[in-house]
Order: sequence, then structure tokens, then C-alpha cells
Amino acid sequence: MASPTLIAETATRSGSASGKTVKRPGQRVRERRRNLWIYAFLLPTFVLYGLYTLYPMVASYWYSLVEWNGFSSQQTFVGIENYRRVFADPLFWSSVKVTLLFMLIVAPLRVFGAFLLAILLNSPKLPLRSFFRTAYFLPVVTTTAIVGVVMRFIFDPASGPTAALATIFGLGPIDLLGSSETALITAGVIYVWKFFGITLIYWLAALQTIPADLYEAARIDGAGPVRLFRYITLPMLIPFLLIISVLTIEDCFHAFDLMQTMTAGGPFFSTEIIEIYIYRWAFAASIPQLGFASAAAVLFGVIVLLVVILQVWATVVSRRMRGRA
Repeated sequence: MASPTLIAETATRSGSASGKTVKRPGQRVRERRRNLWIYAFLLPTFVLYGLYTLYPMVASYWYSLVEWNGFSSQQTFVGIENYRRVFADPLFWSSVKVTLLFMLIVAPLRVFGAFLLAILLNSPKLPLRSFFRTAYFLPVVTTTAIVGVVMRFIFDPASGPTAALATIFGLGPIDLLGSSETALITAGVIYVWKFFGITLIYWLAALQTIPADLYEAARIDGAGPVRLFRYITLPMLIPFLLIISVLTIEDCFHAFDLMQTMTAGGPFFSTEIIEIYIYRWAFAASIPQLGFASAAAVLFGVIVLLVVILQVWATVVSRRMRGRA
């Protein structure tokens, strides 16, 4: 009778001869044990993701079909009545309008402003490049809610620094966050300042993909900075413009923490984005209406889903354009 060792060696040789790798029993045990450890470390992530992301998302679809205040155990099924109420509410469409206006303010400033600054910071002749890159990215790592509280103090018409500067220059009291005409623009500029560094990093990363040989060859042919930018830099960055724009637009739909701490949707609903509208009906109303708020949240989710689909499309188009470049 052949020994186990001889059988294992014979199997290994036959497997090698046929071009297939035959794993020994000890190796299989080690791989199984390693896989078990991997699953053990991944399990908490999946559990937390299911509890705090998947479950609330699925539950919101059910809540959107019932009338419920969030406290009582009684839930009355009303079908699509909550959706009808949302569509009939002029304040919902006002929040949609405010969200789109906010996006129109923020997205161009972030995309094109960061593009121009990235061109400047990418120049090897610029002194202190690393310092400026770090300085522009620092606001990104600060807590957004704290930024909102600080900005509310800065723009306070009674005791804020802007009020003191206005008094020095004889401009009188200025309440940029308290006026319905200037609140959204001011909030948009603050949001641009807060997340400008992310878009800047996108553009700097895109600039690193341009081969240095192209610039060297063009300089040998006598091309100056303007021609280098027009015929090399700009065409090579156009594929990135689409995906960076979509990422920035998607980010504009997540300004709740800044808006809530800075203006809480005021004055006169002039800064009430969709997220604040949902929050107001779910938690800030005298009688919370979680069913109605969930219906609005589902509709908001559809809008975000469309943007995500646009992002996927932009990614595919960007890769094709880079492949042809």
C-alpha cells in the first residue's frame, strides 16, 4: 500500500505535468483559515452597513406609504397619498429650485476656479507649491457643521467681523445671511471655500497624467506657455472635465450640515434645500410627519440616482475620450 506522502508527491507531479497546480491538504487548510479571518473582519462592516444604510433606505420606502408621526405604534396605510401631497406642496418645489440654484452657484466656481488654480500650482517654477496645496486643502478636513457655526458668527450683523468692517468703511449694517437676496449666494461661496480643495486635488491629479515628453517636444519646436496650454494641456484635460463636473454636481446635493447650522433654511425659505425640507417635516415640525418626509426623501433619492447614472455615463465617456487621445 502506497504511503500518503508518495500519493501527495505523485499528485503534485501529475498536476505539474498537466499544467494545473494541485494544492496540498495543508495549503488548503491555511487558505480556508485565511479566508475565515477575512470574512470575520469584513462581517462588522457589512452588519453596520446593513443596519445604518440598507435598513433605513428600505424602511423609508415603506414609511412613504403610511401616515406615521414616528412615535406612536399606529401606522395607517395611505398608499401614494404622501407622494401626492409632496407634489402638491409649493414649498417642495421651492426647495428643488433652491437646490438647483445652489448647484448653479457652486459647481462652476469649484470646477473652473480649481482648474485655473491647479494650472498655477502645477507649475514647477512656483515657490512654496506644497504649502499652497496644503493650505487650500485644509478647509476640507474641518467639520462642516463647525464651519457653519463659525460663519454664522462671522457674518452676524450685530457683533461679527463683517459688521465691524462695514462700520469702519461706513457701509452700515450688512446681513448677508439674513437677507433672502444674498443668503443663498453667501452660503454658496462659503461652500465653495469649504470643498474647493477636493476639486483642486482632482485637477492636480489629472494634470499628472499628461506626459512630460509632450511638453519637452513642444518647447523644442518653439511653443510658448500659451500654445502649450492650448494645444497640449487643454485637450488632454477635456476628458476629465466631464467626470469632475459630475462629481461636483453630485456633491452639491449634500449641503445639509452647512445650511442647517448656518441658516436653517431661512430667511423665508430662501436657503431651504431639499434635505432641510425633509428634515423639517421629519423632526422639526410641531407634529412630525415621517411618512410625508419619507416620500420627499424617496423623490430626493431618485434625483440623486439620476446624478449617479450620469456619473457612470461620464466615467465611461471619459475613458473612451482618453483612449482616443
